[in-house]
Amino acid sequence: MLGLRRLNSGFQYMNNKGLCGVGFSLLELCPSSEDGLKPSKPEPFGPDGTVKTREVPQSANPESCSGSHCSKSTNGSEGVLIVAVVAVVIGAVFCGLFAFSWYRRQKQKIGSSLEVSDSRLSTDHFQQKEACRRSASPLISVEYSNSWDPLSGGGVGSSGEVGDSFRFNLEEVECATQYFSDVNLLGKSGFAATYKGILRDGSVVAVKSLNKTSCKQEESDFLRGLKMLTLLRHDNLVSLRGFCCSRGRGECFLVYDFMVNGCLSQYLDVKDGSSHGVLDWTTIVSIVKGIAKGIEYLHSKKSSKSPVVHQNISAEKILLDHNFAPLLSVPGLHKLLADDVVFSTLKASAAMGYLAPEYATTGRFTDKSDVFAFGIVVLQIITGKRDVSQLKVGAAAVSDLDGLVDGNLNGVFSRTEVARLAAVAAYCTSEAPSQRPTMEAVVQQLSP
Repeated sequence: MLGLRRLNSGFQYMNNKGLCGVGFSLLELCPSSEDGLKPSKPEPFGPDGTVKTREVPQSANPESCSGSHCSKSTNGSEGVLIVAVVAVVIGAVFCGLFAFSWYRRQKQKIGSSLEVSDSRLSTDHFQQKEACRRSASPLISVEYSNSWDPLSGGGVGSSGEVGDSFRFNLEEVECATQYFSDVNLLGKSGFAATYKGILRDGSVVAVKSLNKTSCKQEESDFLRGLKMLTLLRHDNLVSLRGFCCSRGRGECFLVYDFMVNGCLSQYLDVKDGSSHGVLDWTTIVSIVKGIAKGIEYLHSKKSSKSPVVHQNISAEKILLDHNFAPLLSVPGLHKLLADDVVFSTLKASAAMGYLAPEYATTGRFTDKSDVFAFGIVVLQIITGKRDVSQLKVGAAAVSDLDGLVDGNLNGVFSRTEVARLAAVAAYCTSEAPSQRPTMEAVVQQLSP
């Protein structure tokens, strides 16, 4: 009751012995706190004798909200942030996949602007060269199908039989052919397909695709054939520029220079309005001599190569470059192919008369087999016709040159040279192999 009476008469802080402060004569100074807090003094009286209190904002008062409410609010904000981040990441992934898919489709598209014509060739070269350059990447190891890896470490190829300079990156081959587009398809057979391509340096190439099942399965045999192809170098041979084999596609790709004037067969049986003109006589003679030199090189034994039999000489296998110089295509390809595949390719040769008659009994190819096929090609060039299987060239035929030579020449030819070519063709197509000349003798006979 005594304490209530004191409060009722007004709070007298001096009556509270526990108080201390600064600025009050009746109070003792507060001692300094060890925790670094400054001394405090009581609030002065208000006009009505009560002590003033400082208003504290409700938001600053930790007790102004219940613990559960504040916790839920904080957890809710964190949950929204996490959901937003996850959504952004998922959206970015989908956008990346869509962009990648669109980019791949765009690279595979080839518009009508890629028509093969001289007026557009330079533009196509520039565009494709730039596209390949943008996607350039370092060379990678050659890839082969499972259990078909002759160049893997420890194999025959690891000893350096096939130089690394001939290895192409699969990405570069895909880019050159625009992912093997049908628009770039030059030709297709039962065991191979050939595509036109443009490499990163702008050079135009022909890429021949061989299925794994069509190639020799023995690693040592395949490697020896591949090495032989890299050694063949002559002005009248289409030389191998490189190769690439893909484990994923199960194919091996051979890269050759592209011949802009196509193959010799396109200049046979020329009709009025044909896209290919008639070859003049000077070009015809030059083509015959070039073919003979190319075959003679294959049959010869050089320091770096052994004699090679082409086995598949035909007008389709003789390509013409920008100067109409002849080049034998895919020489030695049979060294890479399985025996049954090689046998299947003989059907077309036999049908056109390129196959030497002794093959039916021996089943073997020799250098004289190539000589016989060369004689058939010479007859085709002279007559301008593909089918010469029924043509018998002898003294009677040579005496009637006007009836032998292609009528599209309109009589513009050298009779002396026609007689020489006809005589060479007659000797080369002799029934008996022993009666046929060697290609070295043929080259000498064709020389002026």
